[in-house]
Amino acid sequence: MKKICFVVAMEGEAKPLIRHFGLRHIGGRFGQLPSQAYEAFYAGKEITLITNGVDSETGLDYIGCEAAVLSAHLAISSFPPDLIINAGTAGGFASKGAQIGDVYLSDRYVVFHDRRVAIPGWDKMGQGYLPCADCRNIASRIRAKLGVCTSGSSLDITEEDLEQMKQTGGEVKDMEAAAIAWVASLYHIPLLCVKAITDLVDTGHPTPEQFNDNFLLATQRLDDACFRLIDEKLIDEL
Repeated sequence: MKKICFVVAMEGEAKPLIRHFGLRHIGGRFGQLPSQAYEAFYAGKEITLITNGVDSETGLDYIGCEAAVLSAHLAISSFPPDLIINAGTAGGFASKGAQIGDVYLSDRYVVFHDRRVAIPGWDKMGQGYLPCADCRNIASRIRAKLGVCTSGSSLDITEEDLEQMKQTGGEVKDMEAAAIAWVASLYHIPLLCVKAITDLVDTGHPTPEQFNDNFLLATQRLDDACFRLIDEKLIDEL
């Protein structure tokens, strides 16, 4: 594991990683595309980090599966890594033991929860069941839990989404992981998702309020976990 690429949706999630690893911005690497690239050599590793960039009209971070596919493709085609780490915030389920600020590592596979195609064969392809690196041997050492990451294109959640999560075993809800996992699978590059919980989707509290209230705590926990993966050379055990 000499070349590590972080794919991160939001600048607020990425900034502590950029500072800690001493990453420098590579301006204009992707031309007119919004994704932004950073790189440095750190602790014997070639580390790159790609963010989705911001929308020129609103000034807000691009989020969601489309932006994640673009960033993942650009990351792999421009800086072919040995491992992709998708670091970000996510929702969790109190009914499955999640608490605000918990850090999860992706377990078993990564799935979509809002691609409903009720045709045999297409249904499974829609859900994904995309591979991720086996990280069971390192999770407890960074005080992380293990869970199936499940992705969709909306911040809220519907009854249909919940039913798909039940079918696939989804435990950590975000808007990018499965899209990145799909691109990584096409290139046969291992993927590790590191997610910190900002909101509990099954408590009845509005998700936007939870996200805003808990974003700082979650990103601190997220970044600490990512630092330890590199600084303690845990990724070499994957």
